Amino acid sequence: MLHLTLRQLKVFEAVARNLSFSRAAEELHLTQPAVSMQVKQLEDNAGLPLLEQVGKKIFLTDAGREMHHYSRAIAQQLADLEATLGELKGLDRGKLNIAVVSTANYFAPQLIAKFCQRHSGVTVSLQVSNSEAVLKLLADNETDLAVMGMPPQDGSVTSEVFMENPLVVIAPPQHPLCKAKHIPVKRLEQEIFLVRESGSGTRNAMERFFASHLINLNKGMETGTNEAIKQAVQAGMGLGIVSVHTAELELKAKRLKVLDVVDFPIMRHWHIVHRENKRLPLVAKAFREFLLKEANKLI
Repeated sequence: MLHLTLRQLKVFEAVARNLSFSRAAEELHLTQPAVSMQVKQLEDNAGLPLLEQVGKKIFLTDAGREMHHYSRAIAQQLADLEATLGELKGLDRGKLNIAVVSTANYFAPQLIAKFCQRHSGVTVSLQVSNSEAVLKLLADNETDLAVMGMPPQDGSVTSEVFMENPLVVIAPPQHPLCKAKHIPVKRLEQEIFLVRESGSGTRNAMERFFASHLINLNKGMETGTNEAIKQAVQAGMGLGIVSVHTAELELKAKRLKVLDVVDFPIMRHWHIVHRENKRLPLVAKAFREFLLKEANKLI
C-alpha cells in the first residue's frame, strides 16, 4: 500500500509542472532542500524514480508522468471540495479563479472590482496571458472561467458573449491618414503594422481580416503587449490594430487617433468561457451571470 501525503503530492506537482526545484520552492514559499526532501520521500514511498536529471535540466520519468497526472487530479478534487464547502457557507466566502487574455485586462479588473464590492468576502485569483496560454489553463482545469475574444469551436468549452470588442486602426496624431475619410482598406498595404505575438487573438483576427481582403500585411515590430504597440505607434514606428478598450486613455489624451478605414472596426466580441461539463463553483456562476447581465452597462 502506498503511504503518500497530500503535502508530498502538492510539492511534487509543483516541481513536475515547473520542472524546477527552485521555482517550485519559490511558488510554495519553501526552501529548496525542503522541496527536495518531500520529493525524495515520495519516490521512496512509490518505489520508483519520478524525476531524472540530465545536466541542469529535470525530466519526468514514466512513473513521474503518472504521478503528476494523479497529483493534479487529486488537487483538483480537493479544490472542488473546498468550493463545495464554500457554497454551503455562502457566496461571500468563495474564491473566483479567472484567467483573461491580455487585451481584456484593460477592463476585467474594473468588472471584478464591481463584483467584489457586492460580495466583499470573495477572494480573486486572476491570471493574464495570451489566448493560447489561457486555453491551456482551461484545458488543464487550472482556472474556472476565462475571458477571451475567440474561443475554440471544437466543443471543448462553453462560451457566451457578454460585450462587444471593436478592433480599430490606430495611428500617431501627426500621421497623414488621420485627416483622411473612408480610407480604402487596400491603402493599408502601404503602411507598416506593429503586431502582437503569435498566439494572440488580436493578431489572429488581424491576419484573417487582411487575408479575406487579399491584402499583404507589412509587418514591423512584433511584441507581446498592447502597451508596447501603443508606445511604438506613438513614436511613429507604424500603425497598429488594437481593441478600442486598450486605447481609451491615449485616445482621450489625443496621443493616438483612430483611422477612418472602410470595413473597420473589425467587430469581435468578448466571451466568458469555461470547460464543457465543468461544475462551476457558486462564485464562478455568480460572476458569469454578473458579466452577462451587467458588463455592457459598466464598461
